[in-house]
Formats: sequence, structure tokens, C-alpha cells
Amino acid sequence: MSTPTEGWHGWDAYARFYDWENAQTVGRRDVRFWADLAARADGTVLELGCGTGRLSVPVARKARRFVGIDRSAAMLRKLRARLRRARLTGRASIVRGDIRVLPFRSDWRCRLAMAPYGMLQSLLTDDDLAATLDGVARVLAPGGILGVDLAPGLPRWGEYSRRVGLRGAMSGGRRVTLIESVRQVPRRGLTVFDQEFVETRRGRRKSHPVSIAFRTLSVPQMVARIEAADFAVDAVLGGYQDEAWSPDADVWVIIARRS
Repeated sequence: MSTPTEGWHGWDAYARFYDWENAQTVGRRDVRFWADLAARADGTVLELGCGTGRLSVPVARKARRFVGIDRSAAMLRKLRARLRRARLTGRASIVRGDIRVLPFRSDWRCRLAMAPYGMLQSLLTDDDLAATLDGVARVLAPGGILGVDLAPGLPRWGEYSRRVGLRGAMSGGRRVTLIESVRQVPRRGLTVFDQEFVETRRGRRKSHPVSIAFRTLSVPQMVARIEAADFAVDAVLGGYQDEAWSPDADVWVIIARRS
């Protein structure tokens, strides 16, 4: 597969299998962290890259008002159905748009902007990251909070080809096998996941290729870019339970405040 040139490439194709895969990997270990942050925000919460709503629904239950933005129409269809089932449509709004150019009125404000699950790592250039952070600074109320989490180990992933990662059942009697390859693109600082979801139902086999890319910055590099967008960094954590930061932590969490 070719290397994605934009961070949003591949996510529409991924939408069909996103929840199935994440239920077996990330699970719910980050849900309480973001829901508690939303409850403390005491105002509107904006989720960047809300996707199918793995976090959006529990966060919307805690937030005074919730707004999610994502570019993928396929992802958002699943989120809207989730919000209807949870009876949260009265307090949650969904916007299809680009996080690099937030489509909100000049007087619109939120109290918390959250970029979970490595969302800012799907921005593949410094210009894209700067545009997103500047836009978030524009819509956050003074003193509002920006929460970011990052996957730290991507550049250290060894490259491999066509390794069976997961197998399991999906709805409708489908069986799915994930065959995954990993490529590093050092000159661009990218890790590319080339995935093939092989779906079998009633003896029929169908292949769904997906290719998504993530860019990794070190914590000092990310902190410098956040501060350049007029934020003050309050904390850098090594987990979702206030663990001390470590370069070897499974996740890095940055909490910053709008100056």
C-alpha cells in the first residue's frame, strides 16, 4: 500500500471494524479519565476526532454540553446511532469537519477540548498540528483545558509484514481476521499500519484493506508546540491514573490550560 499523504486517509474504510478492534485492544481503560475531566470542566466539551463514539457517549453523559467533530462520515454514522440509543441527542452535537479548520462561530467557546487516543498524531505535518492547536486556542474559553494523549512507542515498533493480529466474531454471523503490516517512514517521522480485515460469512470471504499513518513527537517537542499556541502546560502524565511521566509509559498524557 502507498503511504497516506493526509492523516484522515483510511479512516472511512476503518470505520466498519474500528469498534471491533478497539474492544480487543484499548478497551475502556481511558474512559473514566476523560469522563472525569469532562465533569470537572463545568461547560461545553469539544472532542477532536470523535470517531464512532467510544469515548463520546460516556463523556456526553458527564458534560454539560458535548460537541464532537470528525471528518469521517462513516465513523459519524455510527456515533449518531449510539447517541440516539443512549438518548443523548439533546445534549450532544456532532459536526462533520476538519480539526485543522474548526467550523465554529467567532464567539463560540468550550471549557474542555480533548484530543484522545493519539488524535494529534494523525496530523502528519507541523503545519497541520499548528493549525489545529491555534484553532483550539481560539475556541477555548480563558482558563479552559486542553487534554491530549499520545502513543509513545510507535517509532520503536519493529517492521513486519502480514502478521495475523486478531480474530473474532462480529454481528450478523461474521467472522473477522485482522492481518497487519507495519512500516516506518523515518524521513517523515511516520509509522504506517497496513491492515487487511478479512470478513467471512456463510462461506464467502471479503477483504477490506485499510492503511493509516501516525506521526510521533517526543513530549518536549509536543509541549513546545502546545506552548507556542498560547497554552500553559499544567501536567505531563504517564497514564490515566495520574502516574508519573516516564519515557517507557504505555501512554503520555498532557494537560494544558488556555492562557
